[in-house]
Amino acid sequence: MDRDDGPRVRVPEQRAPAPDQPGTADAAGTADALRFTVLGPVRVWRGSEPLPSGSPQQRALLAALLLREGRTATANELIDAFWGEEPPSQALATIRTYASRLRKTLGQDTLVSESGGYAIRVGRGALDLTLAQDLAVEAEKARAAGDRHQARTLINKVLGLWDGEALASVPGPYADNQRTRLEEWRLQLTETRLDLDLEVGCHAEAVSELTALTAAHPLRERLRELLMVALYRSGRQAEALAVYADTRRLLAEELGVDPRPELGRLQQRILRADEELARPADEPAPAPAPLRPAQLPATVPDFTGRSAFVTELGGRLATAEGSVMAVSAVAGIGGVGKTTLAVHVAHQARPHFPDGQLYVDLQGAGARVAEPETVLGSFLRALGTADSAIPDTLDERAALYRSTLDGRRVLVLLDNAHDAAQIRPLLPGTPGCAALVTSRVRMVDLAGAYLVDLDVMSPEEALQLFTRIVGAERVGAEREAALDVVAACGFLPLAIRIAASRLAARRTWTVSVLAAKLADERRRLDELQAGDLAVKATFELGYGQLEPAQARAFRLLGLADGPDISLAAAAALLDRDPHTAEDLLEALVDTSLVESAAPGRYRYHDLVRLYARACADRDEEAAARESALSRLLDFYLATAAGVYALERPGERVLDHFTPTVYPGLTFPAREAALDWLFTESSGLLACARQSAGIGMPQRAADLLMAVVDLGESGANSHQFAAAAKTVSDAAKAAGVPRAEARARTMLSHVHSVSGRFTEAEAEAMRALELGRLAQDAVSQGQAPNQRGIIALYENRHDDAEAHLTRAMVAFRADGNKPGEAAALCNLSRVHLATGRTTTAVRLAEEGVAIYEGDTSGLALRLANGKYALGLALIGSGRTDHARNVLMEALQIFRESRQLLWHGMTLFRLSELHLAEHQGAQAAALAEQSLAMLRGIGGDWRRANILTVLGQALAVIGQTDRAQVCWAEALTVFEDLGSPEAEAVRRLLGPAGVN
Repeated sequence: MDRDDGPRVRVPEQRAPAPDQPGTADAAGTADALRFTVLGPVRVWRGSEPLPSGSPQQRALLAALLLREGRTATANELIDAFWGEEPPSQALATIRTYASRLRKTLGQDTLVSESGGYAIRVGRGALDLTLAQDLAVEAEKARAAGDRHQARTLINKVLGLWDGEALASVPGPYADNQRTRLEEWRLQLTETRLDLDLEVGCHAEAVSELTALTAAHPLRERLRELLMVALYRSGRQAEALAVYADTRRLLAEELGVDPRPELGRLQQRILRADEELARPADEPAPAPAPLRPAQLPATVPDFTGRSAFVTELGGRLATAEGSVMAVSAVAGIGGVGKTTLAVHVAHQARPHFPDGQLYVDLQGAGARVAEPETVLGSFLRALGTADSAIPDTLDERAALYRSTLDGRRVLVLLDNAHDAAQIRPLLPGTPGCAALVTSRVRMVDLAGAYLVDLDVMSPEEALQLFTRIVGAERVGAEREAALDVVAACGFLPLAIRIAASRLAARRTWTVSVLAAKLADERRRLDELQAGDLAVKATFELGYGQLEPAQARAFRLLGLADGPDISLAAAAALLDRDPHTAEDLLEALVDTSLVESAAPGRYRYHDLVRLYARACADRDEEAAARESALSRLLDFYLATAAGVYALERPGERVLDHFTPTVYPGLTFPAREAALDWLFTESSGLLACARQSAGIGMPQRAADLLMAVVDLGESGANSHQFAAAAKTVSDAAKAAGVPRAEARARTMLSHVHSVSGRFTEAEAEAMRALELGRLAQDAVSQGQAPNQRGIIALYENRHDDAEAHLTRAMVAFRADGNKPGEAAALCNLSRVHLATGRTTTAVRLAEEGVAIYEGDTSGLALRLANGKYALGLALIGSGRTDHARNVLMEALQIFRESRQLLWHGMTLFRLSELHLAEHQGAQAAALAEQSLAMLRGIGGDWRRANILTVLGQALAVIGQTDRAQVCWAEALTVFEDLGSPEAEAVRRLLGPAGVN
């Protein structure tokens, strides 16, 4: 579209970008820097030397990376760019081959691999497209400032960068789309340049080019409008009117529509021989007197807390007085107080912005978001721009807006933004101004913005806000109930404000009445509404913005109990591959409906979870909800079974588990497996509880058995006991005796670990009965083994031997060698307690031999066997051997994170040192044992350790401390009715202190 006359720059022949052209320098500024072109054939130069860009497909990769302007393109994105929906089977390998070839040409530092994709990192001036964009921005500024000649010169430079069709001969759907986009931009630039031609009086020269362009683009009405003006100003009125007639006929024939109103109004002005139309606008209209808008909404009188955020954001806004424009973006869940905080901060920052404050609610969470063009029109009017001076297009309005703000200090509060694209045109462009943005979406793609993630209030802040609304007197009288209320509100400011407002309006209600209403989770969201405020409505706005796949992920993910969920578990629940699941979850994080507690872990705010479940109840079939939770249970059970197998090689229990359909994770080593087990402890136990209650008690009971280490670790023993009780009750209600037997076996185990032997015995008895009824090999072996351990602790040695013998028979019948080894080791302790030390050692050695024959020497149960063998060796007087064996057991318990058995082994080593009259070492080990078992193991074990600690202290002369330890131990034993009480009484007598 070059012309033979006029001052425009002709499109150059194929060439490298000139090194001395403004803006084309590489970031390093070197003469041999890389330069690229896409506004024509895709080429690359180093300095003035052209480099090979390879095959068309390789150029397609180069173009795709260049057009991302330094951002990483994933392999999947590149495959879609090349082949669309039908990629070849070797697509990924092909991409990698092209990338490798390009890297050889461009260098390792230019083409980088990261995050599973590729990026090209060069200075902004290295690509002709970015140079064109920068020149176009400068042209906009010049035109907005009234310098039409400079704007025209710059636009000509932009158009001169084209060298034929953009991305010429580059294949692929992505290249096709980008070609169309760039060609449209080229036409828009041409229209802008021609408009400037007319404004500076070059109308006669413009006619020929406009005639050619209207022939090439007959339906483009803007070109015909410009041609009419050019002809009219050239004295060719009849031709100008003929252009209108041709346009009207063509549009009617081709599209069945009339010309746009602007073209009709232009025809009327030509018919009237409008003299103003005949004159070019040589000079810009005088600028209106600047106004000082003050559009900030009122701040709330009971603004509470957030002091750190107020200080942080206020400090950022104050920097706008310096050399940079400050942009701060506040993101958070609906109802978390983003607008309240932003308005409060903006009011405090007003002295820094004497030229005014602009405000707009961008309706980002609504069905119809505010259009930037409309907002800019409103802002320009508020800044004193006459309606007639406000241009039509977004780009023109944005340029005028930035020019109007130039040299002024104005604060712009952009509230409730939809995304970064919506607010970019609304940002001031000069120092002295600042923008404060609130959004439910994290503005990670808003360059240069200072991001703030606003969380819920602290309990103290939440109670303070509640008190300010309700009144100190009412809250002070029922402080605990008030804490229950703010906790039920999830410390969410909007929910607290609604609850408090309801209470303040009802003088007959007490705080306890409100707390009781909010205690019902099924009705909590319905209770949290007052007037036009409603928590549910706030969540619905965010939910309504989700794409269908995101919305379904939001619904289903909310079904799972537990404080958070891992990416792998979420992928199972959603029935998606991990990459797709991560994309969905990160999208939910970006909309603030889900929080990312840590990399790869996600959680809901409590009220959002209730809303998600309500959406699932409404929008998902019952079968779909059940299937999602079943997949999650399968994933947890399959993975936990793998961990169990690593800890207990050869254990037959796994063979009796219910088969799973959905696969789990696998681990290369015990350390990684245990990391997973203890990290997922809360989710695992929550899944067991939830699954049992929705008709899956058998797999829930199997899951408990697979994660039995959590019951022994101490930190999770209370949760484990609660889960086992829930599963047991659910299995009983459902009439599934095998599941109930296994759950009761686990409940007996955790009671025993905690020293609650009476409860443990009762559960084990019932488990054995149910196991026999269900013919369950697992509970028929484990329940009598558990009863034998309990009887041993209670000094019922005959019962212990009988139970353990029955357990051994059951284990052997099932072919469960590790189970048989456990029963042998426990029998060893019975023989030791009844003075049969020789057989005690032999039985323990038999058990250890079985363990060592099936394991690598590191399995948890081997440590249990060595523990029993160490005790038998101590009893037989072989203390050196005992010490070595117990130290081996201690190492395995430590690696397996078994706090209970770690602590108990320290206790046994303390006993050994005491037997050797090494009081200091014995006392130190006993103290370590007490510290290790703090809060776990139960009072009975603690009393035994205190007894030995007292004896060790007496040996080293600390008799008063010894007396205190024994007195505390005696109290425990007497409360429990334990026979050990008599021995402690003797220690407390005069003969007990040496």
